[in-house]
Amino acid sequence: MINKDLKHRSLPLGKGERGLGRKLFRWIKVIVLLYSAIGIALFYLQEKFLFHPTAIERTVPWQFDIPFKEVDLPMNDTDTVNLVQFFPKDSVRKGVVLYFHGNRGNIKRYVRFVNNFTKHGYEVWMGDFPGFGKSVGNRTEKILYEQATQLYKLALSKYAADSIVIYGKSLGTGIAAYTAAAGKAKRLILETPYYSIPSLYNCYAPIYPNSRMASYKIPTYEFLSGIRYPITIFHGTDDGVIPYRNASRLKEVLKVTDEFVTIEGGTHRNLNDYPLFKLKLDSLLLR
Repeated sequence: MINKDLKHRSLPLGKGERGLGRKLFRWIKVIVLLYSAIGIALFYLQEKFLFHPTAIERTVPWQFDIPFKEVDLPMNDTDTVNLVQFFPKDSVRKGVVLYFHGNRGNIKRYVRFVNNFTKHGYEVWMGDFPGFGKSVGNRTEKILYEQATQLYKLALSKYAADSIVIYGKSLGTGIAAYTAAAGKAKRLILETPYYSIPSLYNCYAPIYPNSRMASYKIPTYEFLSGIRYPITIFHGTDDGVIPYRNASRLKEVLKVTDEFVTIEGGTHRNLNDYPLFKLKLDSLLLR
């Protein structure tokens, strides 16, 4: 019996078995090539996935229905941040909101949110990232941090730290969190934030080593853990861009006194339409 079994096992593979093996090998090659091709595309195209700027000629004047002043902040010989300062109608100013916007368009796309703050007596300073609007120069994570720091220093030259509110929306939440961690302010408010850029990539392409592949890290969670003043986060449960599960991980690093406000049914772009969002934001700015 043992000899027969050994003899049977030593028989060469049949044509059908060899054909099946070749097909399996071909499929493995296809899968590996496809995985590699998509991974390479994700690596080299991530800048295009992450940023969707709309540039305009620097000679074209901004036109807004809100009182404003345009300011250019030269960073060096090649980089200039274009900043628009929006003013409340009342001459008495309560403070300033440093508003770091999302990854699309330019200042014009976000001006509709300015009234949320000016109606409470706050100035709103909104600068464009490099390549957005009239801002020019190189764009890297380090440069985004440096430009945000300069904007904060400019605000600090006019207002006391306890009159500065730092606000971030979408992509700008990580930059806002960095700014808040590096200095003092009255409050940090984040609308639709992410835990980190690699963790956000993991929501879409979990089979890739995103922590190594991501050229931008922006670890929002690290910045929040070092902030000692109040933090409020708004996020919608139906956010299809930055999933709620990704943002909710930030609860781990919040202080007991901080707030994570969940907007049931809210998406990435419509939180401003929800009464809960407006009521809560109004209450924060009245304090």
